Amino acid sequence: MSRSEFAEFLIARRARLQPEDVGLPSGRRRRTPGLRREEVAALAGVSADYLARLEQGRDTNPSTAVLAALAEALRLNDVEKHHFGKLALGLEQKASCPAAGQAREQVSDTLRAVIDALQPTPAFVLGRWLNLLAWNPSFRDFAEPLGVFDTEAHNNFAIYVFEHPAAQKTILNWSDAADMAASALRAAVTRFPDDPALANTIEQLGRNPEFERRWREHRLTDFRSVVLRLQHPLRGDVEVEVETLDPAADQTVMIWLVDRRHARTPGLRLVNE
Repeated sequence: MSRSEFAEFLIARRARLQPEDVGLPSGRRRRTPGLRREEVAALAGVSADYLARLEQGRDTNPSTAVLAALAEALRLNDVEKHHFGKLALGLEQKASCPAAGQAREQVSDTLRAVIDALQPTPAFVLGRWLNLLAWNPSFRDFAEPLGVFDTEAHNNFAIYVFEHPAAQKTILNWSDAADMAASALRAAVTRFPDDPALANTIEQLGRNPEFERRWREHRLTDFRSVVLRLQHPLRGDVEVEVETLDPAADQTVMIWLVDRRHARTPGLRLVNE
């Protein structure tokens, strides 16, 4: 993990907090958003100079106790604490293994067999930068009318969410899907810091204001379990429970769960039936 990523996270989370969020008086209007560095340092029990060194990337070896204190001072939730710990661990890995972050984009025969065996439950495999690498017929049948396989989407889940012209109309809770995609890419960058294709994907998405804002704010959500509400052109309003597995270090299996009692199509639970 690059040192700037850890530093950027500290700065971004400090900027999101208001004095009243941590029991401090709001006082006069501030020139910059969020808490002052001195305020976070006091809450964490560290010096402002030390926090400045962390935010500037000049100190890359914070102790476990310091990390825990900063997580508490920044009011991180469980998802954010987990990510924060990975960033800190990445500082050591970067120093000891500068070439870390390489991975493959080939789906093993075993993983393909798993996806096929899940039929008629729609299931698919995502690569490290959210490219669709494999899928079963049920997923293709459901996702193709949504434009997921259109040329402009490039078979990439994040690019579909942020750039496909139909995505915001198709995904009724689009903001949840956008948070999910951005969080998944943030986790991928933590795991594969030296992957040029991943960097290119993020650079492309960075031209989208909605993605750029989420990325700049280091917005994180639990992207492994989410409910998507879709307006399907053929099926009408459907609600899909998405569960994410992580069977390999560089690939993810995403499953769209089934409720056959109410679904006209396997893998979908219809809304308002």
